[in-house]
Amino acid sequence: MNTFAEVKLFQVKPDKLTKFEDLIAAIAPVHRAQEGVLFVKYMKRFFTIDGVELGEPPRELTKIVKCVKYYSYCEFDTKESYGKVTKWWFDSYGKAMGKLLIAPWDMMSGYTLEEHL
Repeated sequence: MNTFAEVKLFQVKPDKLTKFEDLIAAIAPVHRAQEGVLFVKYMKRFFTIDGVELGEPPRELTKIVKCVKYYSYCEFDTKESYGKVTKWWFDSYGKAMGKLLIAPWDMMSGYTLEEHL
């Protein structure tokens, strides 16, 4: 059975990074505990491969241009669980999260291509 997954992109205002990371630290354990959630990870973009030869390590980003990008990746047992957890997330954290971003978060969702092991 394929799982249902979601990726969110957050474009965080440069002066709100600490508040965003504090909010994620509070959200993550509660998010993971929601019924139907199989996996949740958050990531801050620190590196790029722009200007790097293939096979070499990525180059660290050294300056902020407009925003700092963060991502979340979540897997759910069903799309119905995803719907319920998404409602919980928006109801619980949507307003606070929106104040920290330069634009609304971008959400992409769909079935995974591999079975969840």
